[in-house]
Amino acid sequence: MTENKQFRARANMVYLAVVVFAIAIAVKLFTIQIVEGDEWLAKAETVSTTYRTVQPDRGHIYSEDGRLLATSVPEYDVRMDMMANGLTDELFRTHIDSLSIRLAELFGDRTAAEYKRDLTDARHRKERYHLIKRRADHTQVQALRTFPLFRLGKYKGGLVTEKRTVRMHPFGRLASRSVGYVLRDSTTLGLEGGYDKWLKGVTGRRLERRLTGGVWMPVDDGDGVDPVPGSDIHTTIDINLQDVADAALERQLMKHGAQYGTVVVMEVETGYIKAISNLTRRNDSTYVEDLNYAVAHATEPGSTFKLASLMVGFEDGTIKPTDTVDTNRGRVRFRDRIMRDSHEDLYDKMTVRRSFELSLNTGISLAVHKAYQKEPKRFIEGLKRLHLHEPTGVAIPGEAIPTLRGPGEKGWSGVSMPWMSIGYEVMVTPLQTLTFYNAVANGGRMMQPQFVDRVSRNGKTVQKFEPKVLDEKICSEATLTLVHDLLRSVVDTGTAMNLRAAHFAIAGKTGTARIARNGNYNDLLYQASFVGYFPADAPKYSCIVLVNGPTMSGIYGNVVAGPVFKEIADKIYSNRLELQQGTELAVSSGPRTPVSLSGHSGDLRTALEALHVPVTYDGEGEWVTTLAGDTAVVLKARGIPADAMDRVPNVLGMGLRDALFILENRGLRVKVQGNGMVKRQSLQPGSKAFQGSTIVIELT
Repeated sequence: MTENKQFRARANMVYLAVVVFAIAIAVKLFTIQIVEGDEWLAKAETVSTTYRTVQPDRGHIYSEDGRLLATSVPEYDVRMDMMANGLTDELFRTHIDSLSIRLAELFGDRTAAEYKRDLTDARHRKERYHLIKRRADHTQVQALRTFPLFRLGKYKGGLVTEKRTVRMHPFGRLASRSVGYVLRDSTTLGLEGGYDKWLKGVTGRRLERRLTGGVWMPVDDGDGVDPVPGSDIHTTIDINLQDVADAALERQLMKHGAQYGTVVVMEVETGYIKAISNLTRRNDSTYVEDLNYAVAHATEPGSTFKLASLMVGFEDGTIKPTDTVDTNRGRVRFRDRIMRDSHEDLYDKMTVRRSFELSLNTGISLAVHKAYQKEPKRFIEGLKRLHLHEPTGVAIPGEAIPTLRGPGEKGWSGVSMPWMSIGYEVMVTPLQTLTFYNAVANGGRMMQPQFVDRVSRNGKTVQKFEPKVLDEKICSEATLTLVHDLLRSVVDTGTAMNLRAAHFAIAGKTGTARIARNGNYNDLLYQASFVGYFPADAPKYSCIVLVNGPTMSGIYGNVVAGPVFKEIADKIYSNRLELQQGTELAVSSGPRTPVSLSGHSGDLRTALEALHVPVTYDGEGEWVTTLAGDTAVVLKARGIPADAMDRVPNVLGMGLRDALFILENRGLRVKVQGNGMVKRQSLQPGSKAFQGSTIVIELT
């Protein structure tokens, strides 16, 4: 009995406690809802609604002739406010079918029935920010604003578009790594980073409300601040020359199975960069622009450094081109190490000049060792006068710092100077090497490499970047005279004889180095390079080509890197009339007719008649193929029937304007590579043409 009383007492206590707790909750709910209701509602509104930053559109990046290298393209998330103030049930029911049909036609990702079901379900759930489509483009958004319901406006039709911009490179990989990127975390690379303060613009702000799921919806309260777009930068890059450099480099990399390569073309007088390409081999043996080797990757330069070593000796008067050295048939001992030439047992006693022309390691190192073995610090100070220990200060983030050790510093040894003299135990980037050679071409005046010459806003220049001189004179005129002659003789009678041009002279230096792969000196690979300038008598352009890890068809600088230099030089020379002054063109004594592009019959007839060129016809038609006959240009009819709209037309041999006109009239999307005449088209002529298909045409 006593136990039952104790049990009931405990149960009553628990019951009482539960009742008291329930009453407390009820009181608290009453207090929150009735007494403190307004206060908590105000706080909730403050927490869920706030002003958020709106990013501006970045400025454009242009080539020197005004073509876009990078631009901001709008991209939209399309949403619908199912509880918009003016969106009644009657309006929704009346227009949902037609709206669903139009959405299905526009996006093509779902059927009209699926769109209707999704929108109806979202209406039942009373969603304020229902997602319809991600990444819609500007044209699609313009079309959406004409659709049923959506044409009634945001507050009645419920259409909400959330804009953001994405960065696009219209020319694909051409100079893309140097032009740069903006990463998701707002980190900027390349020119995007170097000129970010002009490109980024000024942020704005707008009122937004946080909805369920953490989604923010803009609220138009009239107090927002619009963002200010960024300014535009105008680069010095010649996009046509860039295309030539990129294609020439890729061909050599593929031919030699190389790991990566870089090429940079600079205008001698100004230091303006006219072309830059950095290509890396992927696992599938294709090449992409992913690292800026020219700017950010310092390596041992090899034999291209020999010029600097001799210039120090010429300037100090300790070395002369006529000095004789005994190369011991390509094997010379310096303390505990033996230096070898790439071709042993060929040469014995040799002048310094001939050692340079043949790029003999033993000859150059012996000359430097003899001149500076008792005062190596003087040799290092001479190299520093040439600024080979300093970065160029180019306005691209991440430029590598050169390595140039001296006596007493960590890593210096008794054999450091002989090996430094031929480009080992030093580290420089290709751009730093080119800057040095460009100074030699420019009469000793060292220019800072520059990619941008001005900044504009709304078409007006707001900042001009003049050419910047790093050093007015890196050496004496006497030294310059000697090295100009040496560099020209490398091409005329030395290691780069395969680069001799028919109508202009080239001066430069080959380089072949064995360097560590990823810092591992037990795993060495070859690095081939050529750096120089042209025309040698009156230099206008300098260029460096570096190819890392060639594995096929040769390893030396003249056969791996040299052809890229030669192709670029030939292209520039053929396109720059000012370089051809004084050149006599051979004139045929017999009759001849000009070679012309194929194209529109009427246009060609008008042009040829105006030039008084005889014309004959082979068939009738709007489009013709041209043939250069002995006495007249033959216009041969080309079959491109206007009624065969479902077939891919033949545009080979045509100019870009005519090719675009024909292909786009067939409903094809055209991608263009190169410039000049169409030499290849990706879709076979006469094959089925599907509306909206992409065709790539290659021009040359």
